[in-house]
Amino acid sequence: MRKSAIAVLIAAVITLGACNTVKGAGEDIQSVGQAGEDAIHNR
Repeated sequence: MRKSAIAVLIAAVITLGACNTVKGAGEDIQSVGQAGEDAIHNR
């Protein structure tokens, strides 16, 4: 029982870390898109 609880906690930590990584990557991609749009429109 204790081993399974530890495994669940480890999985939760990894999942939360992955969510933050994906969110950060999404923000980076959005930033690049905005910079490209600004360059096209000479802003």
